[in-house]
Amino acid sequence: MATLLLALLLAAAAWPARASDVLELSDDDFDSGLADRNVALVEFYAPWCGHCKRLAPEYEAAATRLKGIVPLVKVDCTANSETCNKYGVSGYPTLKIFRNGEESGAYDGPRTADGIVSHLKKQAGPASVPLSPEGFEKFINEKDAAVVGFFRELFGDAHSEYMKAASNLRDHYRFGHVSDEDLVKKYEPDGEGIVLFRPQHLANKFEDNSVRYTEEKITTGKIKKFLQENIFGLCPHMTEDNKELIQGKDILVAYYDIDYEKNPKGSNYWRNRVMKVARSFLDAGHKLNFAVASRKTFGHELTEFGLDGSTSDVPVVAIRTAKGEKFAMQEEFSRDGKALERFLQDYFDGKLKRYLKSEPIPENNDGPVKVVVAENFDEIVNAEDKDVLVEFYAPWCGHCKNLEPKYKELGEKLNKDPHIVIAKMDATANDVPSPYEVKGFPTIYFSPAGSKQNPKKYEGGREVSDFVSYLKREATYPPILQEDEKPKKKKKKVPKEDL
Repeated sequence: MATLLLALLLAAAAWPARASDVLELSDDDFDSGLADRNVALVEFYAPWCGHCKRLAPEYEAAATRLKGIVPLVKVDCTANSETCNKYGVSGYPTLKIFRNGEESGAYDGPRTADGIVSHLKKQAGPASVPLSPEGFEKFINEKDAAVVGFFRELFGDAHSEYMKAASNLRDHYRFGHVSDEDLVKKYEPDGEGIVLFRPQHLANKFEDNSVRYTEEKITTGKIKKFLQENIFGLCPHMTEDNKELIQGKDILVAYYDIDYEKNPKGSNYWRNRVMKVARSFLDAGHKLNFAVASRKTFGHELTEFGLDGSTSDVPVVAIRTAKGEKFAMQEEFSRDGKALERFLQDYFDGKLKRYLKSEPIPENNDGPVKVVVAENFDEIVNAEDKDVLVEFYAPWCGHCKNLEPKYKELGEKLNKDPHIVIAKMDATANDVPSPYEVKGFPTIYFSPAGSKQNPKKYEGGREVSDFVSYLKREATYPPILQEDEKPKKKKKKVPKEDL
C-alpha cells in the first residue's frame, strides 16, 4: 500500500504543470515580443501586490479564451524596472494596450475574464467586422449586444460615417456591417440603415429584441445617442463589467440568484416579473430605470440598503436615485408582482422613507471636534449660519490616525468661535450625502455658510497652521482663535550694587 501511494505521489510530481497562456516578457525581450502584435494587453505587476493576485485567475482565463486573437502579456516590475519606468508605471496592476509594439493607451475596461474578453474582441481587428450571411447569424447571437450596419453600396457617405462611428465607439459596442443583397433587403428595404440586436439570452415579450435606427441622417453623434438609449432595453442584467454604464441615475434593482450559464430559465423567471411591473409604470408616464443583478456579486450593495438577501429565495429590491437617496423594499417580493407594485406606487407618490446608513447620534457631542453621523449631518454640517470644516475618515486609515491629534488641536483653537465648526464623520459607517464625494481617506471639505450645496474640497497641508491659514482666507468671519497659554517668564532680580 505504501509503495502504491509513493508511486502515485511521484507520478503526480512528475506530471507537467499546465502551461500559462499569458506571455511573460522582460526588459530583454519586451520590444521584440510586441513588435509584430497588432493588439496586445500588457499587465505591469508586482508579485506581492494583492490586487494583482486577485486579477491573476481572471487574466489567465481571459488569455486562454483569447488565444490566437489577442495576446495577454505580463511584466514583473520588481525584476524589470527599465521597461516599467519607460511606460510610467507607478501602481499595480497597471494595464495598457499596445498596438504593433507602441503604447496605444491605458486599459480602462472591466477586470473580469468575461469583461476582458469582450473588451479586447472589440479592440482586435477592424472597428466594424464585414459579415457574410453565415457570419451574420453567429455575430448577432453572441453574448453581447450587436450593432449592424446594412449597406447596399459600400464606401458611400452613410457607410463612411458608420465606420467612423464604429472606430470612435468600438471600446463599448460590437460593430459589424453587411452588404449581402438578401440581408439588406430583409432588414433595410431602403438600402441602408442600422439595427441594434440585443442579447438573445435576454429576449422577452415586453420589448423588441432588435431596434432600428430611425434618424434620417447617419452621424457619429446620433449613433452614439441611439445606442445609449437602447442598448440595455427595459431591464438589463447588471454585472461588474457594465455597472458603470447602468448606475448613476434613478434606478430600481432586483437582486437575486442570477446565473445565465447554468440557469438561464430561472434567471429570467424573476426578471420577467420585474419587467411586467416596470412596463405598466413606464407606460403610465412614470420615469425610472430598472435592472436585475446577482445578489452574490452585489452583496455589498445590499448592506448599503440595510437588506439581507442571504436567506431569501425571492429577489430583494432597492431604489437608488441620482442624488444618492436610497429606498429599500421591506415587503417580501411576491410572484404576482403586487408587492413590487405597491413599493413603486409609494415611491412615485412620495410616501417612502429614505434609508440612511447611520451610526447613533452621540448623546454627548461637546468635544472640540463635533461627531457627525448621517442622522445629524443636516443639523451640523448644513447649518446655514455656520462655516464647517468636515473630515471624512475611516477607522483603519493610517493617515487619518496621524491627522487626529492635529485636527483635535485645531478644534480646540476654534472652540470659542461661534461661527466655525470643526467636524468629522466615519464614512465607512454612515452614508455620505450628495454633493460630497469620498474616494479616499481622509477627505476634507469646507462647507461655507449660506452655500451648503457648494462645498469646497480642501486640498491644503495638514498641519494646524495650514488649516488656520485656509480658514482665515475662506471663513465668512475672521476666525476667533484660542491662543496657547504660555507661562509668564519670571523677571530676574538684579542684585543691588554695593555702594
